[in-house]
Amino acid sequence: MTVAEVGKLLDTLSPLHYAEDFDNVGLLVGHEETEVKGILVTLDTLEEVVDEAIAKKCNLIVSFHPIVFSGLKKLVGTTYVERVVMKAIANNIAIFAVHTALDNNHLGVNAKICEVLGIENPKILIPKKGTIKKLITYVPKTAADNLRNALFKVGAGNIGNYSNCSFNLEGLGSFNPSEKSNPTVGEKGKTHFEKEIQLNLTFESAMEGKVLNALFKNHPYEEVAYEVTTLDNTNQNIGMGMIGTLKSPAKEVDFLKMLKERMQTPVVRHSPLLGKKVERVAVLGGSGAFAINTAKRAGADVYVTADVKYHQFFQAENQLVIADIGHFETEQFTKNLLADFLKEKIPNFAVTLSESNTNPIKYF
Repeated sequence: MTVAEVGKLLDTLSPLHYAEDFDNVGLLVGHEETEVKGILVTLDTLEEVVDEAIAKKCNLIVSFHPIVFSGLKKLVGTTYVERVVMKAIANNIAIFAVHTALDNNHLGVNAKICEVLGIENPKILIPKKGTIKKLITYVPKTAADNLRNALFKVGAGNIGNYSNCSFNLEGLGSFNPSEKSNPTVGEKGKTHFEKEIQLNLTFESAMEGKVLNALFKNHPYEEVAYEVTTLDNTNQNIGMGMIGTLKSPAKEVDFLKMLKERMQTPVVRHSPLLGKKVERVAVLGGSGAFAINTAKRAGADVYVTADVKYHQFFQAENQLVIADIGHFETEQFTKNLLADFLKEKIPNFAVTLSESNTNPIKYF
């Protein structure tokens, strides 16, 4: 198995297409064609993690956070980032990062937090825009079933819990083949009218290549008439954060105790308690202060996130409790999620969970 093949597997869990624009995801160090001997999964790629990969004979590190985030102007070993990259290159170790591509997945970082906290029926808190596209094409009535099924097979027509969704409108198409054409129906130089189906399907933007390949491969016409547009509809499966409900309402203090215990954090920084039951809980792994107002509008009783600054706690405005449990703590289970996924997809392959604790913050 090559690095590129592992990357394609990871793309089925967290399509890099859905990463935020500011992010740096995918293959950061190494060559796609390198044969993978072993995979080490980690939250962060530090020097000790590279050393661990060397000791465990892993030549691919799958990391949640990207070690190279902004541009590198030199590689002389003066910073921890430069040293990591240099050591990885010297030992022929590839580094692949997923970061916000996994943050934006409904089965990713925030789903794991919900699972650990017992939050039920979680929904995306901030649906990502521009992730749904619509295909309109025109196909002879006699070939419509074959084309429609081919598009369904690659994932077009999936809406939430429903699959094979399409709208079909019957009409009459016309065309006049030129002398250079090779028409499936009709004659060169004569205007032809054909009973056609206008086929409408939506699909996630990450699969546009597969959908168009299926369209061109299965459409009978020499020249395929089609339209692809990006919709403003929200995508219930792609986006930042999640919100759901506890199985039973809890007192604020009891919830914070449970939060501290299950998320294995020594301290919870929080805004003033409001003296009401906690039922709806919003979560966003990593730096999530930007979504405080969204959590309020969504009716959350508590918003669990990290990296909240002093003045940002005031945004709670006695409408919810902001609970900052630490950046590492919100994302600590992510490497387990990645490792479990890879072990399931390639069970006969060496996938190892890193033993390195990469949390840079210590508590006294």
